[in-house]
Amino acid sequence: MTDPDRPVSVRDVDYKGAPLDSERGPGLGCFWAQLVVLGVLLVLTPLSVAWNWPFWVSGTLLIVVLLLLLLAGQTVIFLLRLVAADRRAAGRRRPLGSRTPTVGEIEDQAAEAAGVPTAATGAPSAAPAEPTVAGAEPTGPPDDGVRE
Repeated sequence: MTDPDRPVSVRDVDYKGAPLDSERGPGLGCFWAQLVVLGVLLVLTPLSVAWNWPFWVSGTLLIVVLLLLLLAGQTVIFLLRLVAADRRAAGRRRPLGSRTPTVGEIEDQAAEAAGVPTAATGAPSAAPAEPTVAGAEPTGPPDDGVRE
C-alpha cells in the first residue's frame, strides 16, 4: 500500500497534479521571516508619509507591503494544505480533550449490540428503507399523465 522508496515528506494528497511534498515549497522559517518584514514595513510605510520622506520612497514601501501581503497569503495557503494533507493521511482521530465517546463511536456500539454490521467493521451497510405511513398505498413509478 505504501511505497518504501517514497520519502516520508510526500503525502497522498495531490497538489498541482503531483503528490504533495512538504520538503518542496516554503517552510515555517520562510513564513516567519515574511511576517517580520511585513510587520516592520506596515509600521514604516505610514510613518514615512508622516516624516515627509520623498513620495517615491513611500510609494515603493506601499508596493512592497502589497507584494509581501500576497506572498505571505500564498505561503499560508501552502502551509494549510500541508496540515490538511497530514490530517487526511493520518485519518480521523478522536478529539484530544474528549473524555466521552464520539457520536460515531456511540452509533457503532449500538449497531454492534444490535448485531448490525457497520462501516467501521468493513461490512457494507444496507440501504435505508423508505419511511412508510400507516394506511398509505405503496408508491409506484411516477405517473406521467398517460393512461393505457
